[in-house]
Amino acid sequence: MSYYEYRLLRELRKWQKEMQRPPSFIDRVTTRAKHRINRIIPEKVHRIITEAIKQMIRVVILGAGLTTFQKTKQLSIENIEINIQKRIKFYRSAAATEGALTGYGGILLSFADFPLWLSIKMKMLFEIASHYGYDIKDYKERIYILHIFQLTFSSQKHRNMVYKLLANWENQEGLLPDDLNQFNWRTFQLEYRDYIDLAKLLQLIPGFGAFVGAYINYRLTNTLGYNAMNAYRMRKYGKIK
Repeated sequence: MSYYEYRLLRELRKWQKEMQRPPSFIDRVTTRAKHRINRIIPEKVHRIITEAIKQMIRVVILGAGLTTFQKTKQLSIENIEINIQKRIKFYRSAAATEGALTGYGGILLSFADFPLWLSIKMKMLFEIASHYGYDIKDYKERIYILHIFQLTFSSQKHRNMVYKLLANWENQEGLLPDDLNQFNWRTFQLEYRDYIDLAKLLQLIPGFGAFVGAYINYRLTNTLGYNAMNAYRMRKYGKIK
């Protein structure tokens, strides 16, 4: 085992413990409050939002799959991750710039932030998967990518559930629905929306929203990249005790 792999496994173990951390008191209180708010929102509105997010992500996933880098040669895990870290750096900078520009314009331009930032995040996940050698044209790999997305943009309770699925992916693959339409889009959109709502509300303030948008997009895009790296490390090395 190389020194790099030794460091990698230590980082993976630390990440796995964090993914399995039980929800804190604040997590539980916040989640209950958000659930109450969601119960107030009419069911028709939930259906519209769910369908909109589903279609948006389907389009983004198709586009990312058509343009993403394809791995062409074998590299060491160290070189693979050096390349991945460069791409994460690129995408988090792009996300920060996009967040600053849309946040600067206030509420009107902030509406553009959702699809633009979503495209950046999904494109980054597809590139990371490709660098690790996974075939992103495979429907099951795209489901795996959506699960990684949920690891970042979910409550701690839901994150615990998603982590268990990824940690046992070999068994989980056989239980997947036949197509992307059967994915649990309702839970996906609720968790994602609830997770970023407060931060994105601050982004609606003209001028000040530019700083918020840049910071939030940078930080969460970086976290998404970090979670993706460890999720693929886990597939290669297995669960670390």
